[in-house]
Amino acid sequence: MGAVASSCCCNEKVDQVCVSGVVNSTWRIFTYKELYSATNGFSEGNLLGEGGFGSVYWGKTSDGLQIAVKKLKAANNSKAEMEFAVEVEVLARVRHKNLLGLRGYCAGSEQRLIVYDYMPNLSLLSHLHGQFASEVRLDWKKRVNVMLGSAEGLVYLHHEVSPHIIHRDIKASNVLLDSDFEPLVADFGFAKLIPDGVSHMTTRVKGTLGYLAPEYAMWGKVSGSCDVYSFGILLLELISGRKPIEKLPGGIKRTITEWAEPIIASGRLGDLVDPRLRGEYDPVQLRRVVEAAALCVQGEPERRPDMREVVAILRGEDTTMTAEAKMLRIESVSYGEHLMNKYDDGGGDNGDDDDNNDDGEMGDDVESKSMYGVFGVMDVQKMRDPYMRHGDGRRVMHG
Repeated sequence: MGAVASSCCCNEKVDQVCVSGVVNSTWRIFTYKELYSATNGFSEGNLLGEGGFGSVYWGKTSDGLQIAVKKLKAANNSKAEMEFAVEVEVLARVRHKNLLGLRGYCAGSEQRLIVYDYMPNLSLLSHLHGQFASEVRLDWKKRVNVMLGSAEGLVYLHHEVSPHIIHRDIKASNVLLDSDFEPLVADFGFAKLIPDGVSHMTTRVKGTLGYLAPEYAMWGKVSGSCDVYSFGILLLELISGRKPIEKLPGGIKRTITEWAEPIIASGRLGDLVDPRLRGEYDPVQLRRVVEAAALCVQGEPERRPDMREVVAILRGEDTTMTAEAKMLRIESVSYGEHLMNKYDDGGGDNGDDDDNNDDGEMGDDVESKSMYGVFGVMDVQKMRDPYMRHGDGRRVMHG
């Protein structure tokens, strides 16, 4: 990033990770005193939401700028330091109209805070399932715009920025909406920077059940295709207004793909549409969105499109896909009883505190107040990958 002010960022390790060659053009370093004042002492009245990572507060700087301040839980361990450093590093690198960039940060001896622009329409989650759900502010046109904008942000991460970036936590609470309902993909705390020539990485699983690609949830294999899968779930969520996992009577849990599969198979695409829209949607656009979603949530990662192809489908542009590949059919995914039993329907997300979950199990639900977004993390118990391939000539990283 640039020169580091010693008034706040006095942690040498964090500074070294966060400032690696990124030119400071839009962000600055804040002091803790500035952010304390801006958020009225991190008061309850300024609280936008909280999760396993900490809390997010609304604030206003002395020059009138509205900000959102992510205050991380105190954690004196290398993993917490690295996650903070990675998020600041990635935020400082990204420059795209559909990605929430870095406004600034503070890394005092005991405090870790990240500062973003405040998004007045909060998150997609708040409009689909939260405080604005009954108001139906997101009509069909706005929803399609959110789909396209979010997809274009992912194209930038996967294909345009170097090194490429895998987000790893695409979900409704991490798509923020500005005053014009333009989408901005947020929360890069779990992002992975992928060097050229690396096909995928094997890593500890973090994310949100319901959005996780099966190969990632079960075996920790993360690639750009994992983001594609999550985006497909997000498309179904935007179409239907349903949560990625729903609890049915009797305690049965059903994924959104399990719900959508028979409807798509029967060709009754209109039955997928959120009833709150009262039938006001474009059938041609709906078919394109369902086509994109069905391809994104294929169980095998090599059968999914990349995000450039997804954007082309959403826009109705010609693609190189075969007619068979474009047939409307969907694969429903069940995560298995051992994972679903740990799922708690508190907004769709589960949180974990890494200090208390070193065995890799999911933590308890912590997102009852999640309105702003950038919430909901978990660890999933690893299983051996019985389909691990050998000798395919591609590099695999473990991290």
